[in-house]
Amino acid sequence: MKPDPDPPQIHPNHWGESLELTWIDVGPERVVARVDAGPHLHQPYGILHGGAWCSIVEEVASHGAGQAVLRAGGVGVVGVSNHTDFLRSHSEGTLDIVGEPLHAGRRQHLWEVRITRSDGVLVARGQVRFQVLDQLPEERARAAR
Repeated sequence: MKPDPDPPQIHPNHWGESLELTWIDVGPERVVARVDAGPHLHQPYGILHGGAWCSIVEEVASHGAGQAVLRAGGVGVVGVSNHTDFLRSHSEGTLDIVGEPLHAGRRQHLWEVRITRSDGVLVARGQVRFQVLDQLPEERARAAR
C-alpha cells in the first residue's frame, strides 16, 4: 500500500500550504517533497528566508513522524526542537526534499531532512525532535475544564 501523500489533519494546515510544497511520497520511514523556490519564500535580499528553510524542514519531518505514530496506534506528535543549517543561498528553482527518521522511539522521534538543488548540491539540512503525544492538545484542554 502506497503511503497517503495528503494525510488527514485535525485542522487545516495554512502555514504548510503557504510554503507550496508538492508532496511526492509521505510515509513513516521516508518523506519526499519538492518546492519551487521563488519570491514567496524570499527575505529582502532576494534569497530564501531562514524561516522558510526551517519551516520546510519542520513540515517534512512532521508529516513523517506523524505518519509513523499514527500507524503505530498513537495520536500524534509535537515538535520540541528544530535545528536547521543553511549551507548555501538559493533564490529560484526547484528544491528536492527528503526526510528520514534517525530515531523513532515510543516517546520521541528524531528526523533528518536534506534539501538539495536540482543538480544534487545540498543547500540546507535540518533535524527535528518530536515528543510523541498521549493525547492531543484539544483533548487535554477539554479534560482540564
